Amino acid sequence: MESWKLDRIGSCERGENPTLICKMRSGYAVMGDHQFLPGYCLLLGYPQVSSLNELPIAARNQYLLDTTLIGDAIISVCKPLRVNYSTLMNLDHYLHTHIEARYGHEPEFYKTKPTWYYPHEQRFGDEYHFCNKKYGELKCKIEAEIIRLMKEVY
Repeated sequence: MESWKLDRIGSCERGENPTLICKMRSGYAVMGDHQFLPGYCLLLGYPQVSSLNELPIAARNQYLLDTTLIGDAIISVCKPLRVNYSTLMNLDHYLHTHIEARYGHEPEFYKTKPTWYYPHEQRFGDEYHFCNKKYGELKCKIEAEIIRLMKEVY
């Protein structure tokens, strides 16, 4: 495992996280480790808390706004059918939200189900592992759109 994955938020702060898109008011926008469905991003809450409910109301509002701005950027850049949001924190016990594009080309069986229904070896195949060489242009486009949206909204 790459060392930056042991402290994803800290690695963003230190500029060591290759998936980092940009800093937002409520945390860090990052690309998903695997781009099985292109445009998969996360918002890593900062400062670090264990739950959305631990945040004061204004901070909750900011976190949810930032989450949807990432979704808006994915919609603009990737043109999916829709975007799904998941804030689970079952494995990683810090506030983070998965923001996943869903596409018309997906098989019917999976189209209306959460992405974790896809076979593990398919979702996490080596060919989808994030690297800047393969997904850097997509990351730059999403970053530019998030920055544009933040300027418009903030």
